[in-house]
Amino acid sequence: MNDLNYHHLRYFWAVAHEGKLTLAAERLNVSQSALSVQVKKLEDRLGTPLFEREGRGLRLTEAGRIALDYADTVFEAGEELVSTLRGRGGATRRALRVGAITTLSRNFQLSILTPLIKRSDVEIIVRSGTMRELLSQLEAHEVDLVLANQPAKRDAKTPWHSHLLQEQRVSLVGRPSSVDEPFRFPDDVPRYPILLPSLDSDVRVTFDRVLELAGVRPTILAEVDDMAMLRLLARDSTGITLVPPVVVRDELRTGVLVELCQVPDITEKFYAITQSRRFPNPLVREVLTTPAKSLKR
Repeated sequence: MNDLNYHHLRYFWAVAHEGKLTLAAERLNVSQSALSVQVKKLEDRLGTPLFEREGRGLRLTEAGRIALDYADTVFEAGEELVSTLRGRGGATRRALRVGAITTLSRNFQLSILTPLIKRSDVEIIVRSGTMRELLSQLEAHEVDLVLANQPAKRDAKTPWHSHLLQEQRVSLVGRPSSVDEPFRFPDDVPRYPILLPSLDSDVRVTFDRVLELAGVRPTILAEVDDMAMLRLLARDSTGITLVPPVVVRDELRTGVLVELCQVPDITEKFYAITQSRRFPNPLVREVLTTPAKSLKR
């Protein structure tokens, strides 16, 4: 028989959330050895390890992370049953854990996640961080995918898969009262102080190369590695800003900023980074196959 012992599942659920057998045993008021036996019985029933040792604690395996998602759903359903019988409704939801690079455009993130956010059966959990931090979380099964503006470097140990989701042109923008139009690129660049993404950005590296080949030296007002901050500075600056239009979409629509020119031969690419899994979250496939909401202003 393949019947699941929910007593074992409850013990696993407690250990997974506590991270240590000792803490879970105290919480459940059972001995550590008895708790370990119950978790082992669940692993035998499922046919796969759910934990691996990490120092003095326990780390969920990929199967363990999947089991925890289902366990959370099971015990949330029990709470919903009580709520329903007491006259309060509820609905079971499936979680998608998304890592987003801190420098990534918020508008782009919304364009990718909006179709799922609108669904009543899906819960979106977004965590921000550096590429290194988020890839570490992806490897540890703490997030299901990472949204980034550059692909992940692959090697034999970490075979990341970088899926191109969008490619967005890059433009120079400025306040209507601060910049003369028409704007001639690249000749007019030295006439205005300029806000630029940091040198960590592929867009910035390519832009510098274009200006160098043209013999143009800009007056750099600031270098910013956060797109949200770059957007705020662009609104207040008397100069010009190099930015994908999606970042300042609302400002362009309302006329706070105007697009002076599209910079030739420069685009920003947006990726979803995943890792091969035995038990992939089906919502990841939906992100990769569903066209993102238009990024046009």
